[in-house]
Amino acid sequence: MRVVVADSSPLNYLVLIGSIDLLSRLYTEVLVPQQVVSELIDPAAPLTVRQWAGALPAWIDVRIVPPGDDPGLSHLDPGERAAILLAQSEGGALLLIDDAAGRAEASRRGILNTGTLGILRAGAVKELIDLPSALTRLLETNFRVSTALVEELLAEDAERQRRHDK
Repeated sequence: MRVVVADSSPLNYLVLIGSIDLLSRLYTEVLVPQQVVSELIDPAAPLTVRQWAGALPAWIDVRIVPPGDDPGLSHLDPGERAAILLAQSEGGALLLIDDAAGRAEASRRGILNTGTLGILRAGAVKELIDLPSALTRLLETNFRVSTALVEELLAEDAERQRRHDK
């Protein structure tokens, strides 16, 4: 268990597939920048996500992150910038982020990161969720992922199940 900083995309998709509580079961602390909350309650966000973000659970710790003047983050949206800055300030926190450019920048800064799929995989490894059904629900949203990666995750999960059943 560890402290994590969440960007909006993993929160959005975990809410949409009904697996948001997985975060509180996997991690000791879930930090969310105020900029991310603003994205989640934006009128363009799905209603379910807006409703969830409008009444955040007690295990979410919302933090104010000053925008800063970091040219290395200028190509990212405000939520991604704030999440990276917060993870950087927390030293050792795991960053939950799906955006490829954001993940690349976080890695460049030495910030460990994973995305929605990594969270689902971690939940499956700890036997907190059924990965095939979670992935099915995820693929019913607008989440973009290669078929090859989904097949790889499902094969790994099936192998883990076979070993567990022995």
